[in-house]
Order: sequence, then structure tokens, then C-alpha cells
Amino acid sequence: MKVSIITPCLNSVGTIRQTMESVLDQTYKDIEYIVVDGGSDDGTQELIREYQPKFRGRIRYVSEKDKGIYDAMNKGIRMSHGRLIGIINSDDYYEPDAVENAVTHMTADRYQVVYGYCRVFNNRQVVDVLKNSHQDLADQMIPHPACFVTRNVYCDFGMFLKTFRIANDYELMCRLYKSGEVKFIQIRRILANFRMGGTCSNVERMERENAIIAYYHRMISFKDMLGRMLL
Repeated sequence: MKVSIITPCLNSVGTIRQTMESVLDQTYKDIEYIVVDGGSDDGTQELIREYQPKFRGRIRYVSEKDKGIYDAMNKGIRMSHGRLIGIINSDDYYEPDAVENAVTHMTADRYQVVYGYCRVFNNRQVVDVLKNSHQDLADQMIPHPACFVTRNVYCDFGMFLKTFRIANDYELMCRLYKSGEVKFIQIRRILANFRMGGTCSNVERMERENAIIAYYHRMISFKDMLGRMLL
């Protein structure tokens, strides 16, 4: 079964090497790798081209202006062919057996989100291990770098909105969870590693956007939404 891995990036020369190495080092080998670059001018494009021969035809790469990270993710999904799709940003990286674990835990269900734990780094120091469960989506997002989603989900429920600045991944997961048709499968081990300091590190804005999304999907009350936004 083919698995598609997507990396959106922009001026990521300092970190994307580790991201690409983590995809190369996967114990599961039937992987197509798609890198969607937003028009980097810092050497990122040259580094991606350096890695192309190492993937032996399993990598596709596009560089052009986009409308932000979620636009790039959607572009990568449209380019993909795998039955299972993972998205790993250019400052994050996988554990070597991440894809193998995701494939092993899949079921026969048409719609699935398979996800695990995510280790969090701040300046090379481990500060947390995210173990958030889909059962607590009303309160917090599951670790998106450790998520793998079946292709049928994107085909039938849609891709990422571009309504919010940093919480469109949370909106998608809430949308899928509230549908009642998507099976969420948690793997109780670390699949991915996340570096603090990117867009998603703007905690206050993320909390505000998450509160609006949770209220829109009727997961919290209006009063709870206001309470979270005013914290």
C-alpha cells in the first residue's frame, strides 16, 4: 500500500534536511514524498534538489508562490496518490518506524485518522510529549505531525480550510470527529518530533481560533468560547 508524505516549506534550509532524512530512513518503503515549496530563496530549493537522487524517483517537488501553509498542504494532497497521507512540516521530523506503525494500525474502515504521540523540542531540549486524544478534541488538538489520514477522508469530507491563520488543522479534525463517520485510532508511542518556534507556537492566537472552531462545531458552549478567548 502506497503512503504519501507531504512537506510544505518556505525558507527552511536550516531544518528541512532532518525532515527529508527522516522520510528517507522510514522502515516502511512504499512511500511517495511530495515537497511543496512556497518559493524559497535561502537555499532550500537547492537542498531539495540535492536530495532528489537519494529518493530514487520517489520524490516530487514543486516551488511556487502559495497562499500560506494550508494552501500548500492542500496542493500536496491533490498531487498525492497514496491510500494513506501524512503531513510533516519542514521543521519537524518522523521517528524511523512512524509510517510502519501507522500502516500496521489501520483497519478496513473507509475513513480513518491514525495518530500517535509527538515529542516537543525547544532549542534541542525535550520539553513535552503530546499524548492528546481525539476524545478530548473539544479542549485540544491531537498532535498533527503524528497524524496519518486516509485518502478517502480528504476526497469525501474536504481538505483544509484557509479561514484561520494557524488552526485549520484543528478545524479539520473537529469536522471529521463530529461527522461520526471517521474512525480515530491512537497509537500509544511517539511517531513524530515537533520544534517550537514556528507559526503554531503563537499560543494565544491558537487558543482563540480553537475556541471559535470548537463553538462552531457545537463542541463547547458560547459561554465557554468567550471564557477561552478572554483568558
